Amino acid sequence: MGKKKQRKVRADLRKNRNVRTRSNDLTREFASDEESVADLASGQSVSGKGDLTRKRTVADAEIDEEGLVSPAVDTSVCSEGRVLRVQGLVSMVQFADGNVRQCATRRLLKTLSTDQRHVVAAGDRVWVRPSGADEGIIERVEPRKGVLSRNSRGRQHVLVTNVDQLLIVTSAAQPRLKPNLLDRYLVTAERAQIEPVICINKVDLIDRGELQPLIGVYSQLGYRVLQVSATEGWGMTEFRSILKGRSSVLTGQSGVGKSSLLNIIDPELALRVQQVSAESEKGKHTTTTSELIPLSMGGFVIDTPGIRQFRLWDVVPEEVAGFFRDLRPYVSHCRYPDCTHTHEEPCAVKDAVAEGAIDFRRYESYLQIHAGDDA
Repeated sequence: MGKKKQRKVRADLRKNRNVRTRSNDLTREFASDEESVADLASGQSVSGKGDLTRKRTVADAEIDEEGLVSPAVDTSVCSEGRVLRVQGLVSMVQFADGNVRQCATRRLLKTLSTDQRHVVAAGDRVWVRPSGADEGIIERVEPRKGVLSRNSRGRQHVLVTNVDQLLIVTSAAQPRLKPNLLDRYLVTAERAQIEPVICINKVDLIDRGELQPLIGVYSQLGYRVLQVSATEGWGMTEFRSILKGRSSVLTGQSGVGKSSLLNIIDPELALRVQQVSAESEKGKHTTTTSELIPLSMGGFVIDTPGIRQFRLWDVVPEEVAGFFRDLRPYVSHCRYPDCTHTHEEPCAVKDAVAEGAIDFRRYESYLQIHAGDDA
């Protein structure tokens, strides 16, 4: 991503760093309306400068096309590395020589206003100022690409960054396959321009013929679909070849077997696995944080915590149809330019569903995502 250099950048600060300022005409307000005094917020600063207190000038900084501020760093002192994982306030960063340091994040980066829940995420390329034998301070986060995010209470929860492909791991059974959740990941991949691969694990537990209608729908849309079994070892050669030499992220529900699949292709990882509950058919969280894992065969893979709900980030209802490969060709043929494809008549998308050109289940996923419902 291109950057425009600036000597000084006026940056917004997080709201929790602000002190609410007191109005400077309290006497006049008191004289005009005594009852309004009771409504004034307590503990306000008398000397604040209004909106000016919510900004800070950052010298020798850069601002990218998305408005994110990146402070300049002294490359003679700092070293570039990649974040393996983030645990609380500490980020584990690996450098080109293989060394790993426990790094805190520079206060300025944590103070700058952002929609992100955390400033640093697994996969980030960062500049670190060494401190001591095995510690350091993250001075700057490089611009990202291939970002997988979800909506977490109205804020951006960045799961991983700088990945080439997204392996959406689901299971044929235990837990059951959730097509709507699968569609949400596909929309996110389209939005982030990450190559998606659908990986259906535990196919040994069912008659594989039952999956063919579903696989046919996604294959016709151009998505690559793998059928694998971590228990029986089916499909592992193709699974391994997809990961080799690339930066990949594995995501999906808890219990679908992400860690088990990684253990098979690289036994040295020895990732923890647990059984799925027989009563609820829900998996237990064995992976608690996203972690960048170097593979012995080359490349990196990021194992993410299992997710039971996946709310889309930065996708407005009007954009959803454009991220569905099967709906997209029909959108421009609707009578109304602002057609939502939900209730309007006539509607080219709805007509295509009625004629069987668009799979009805996929259309139901569209309706649910457009309405903002959870998976």
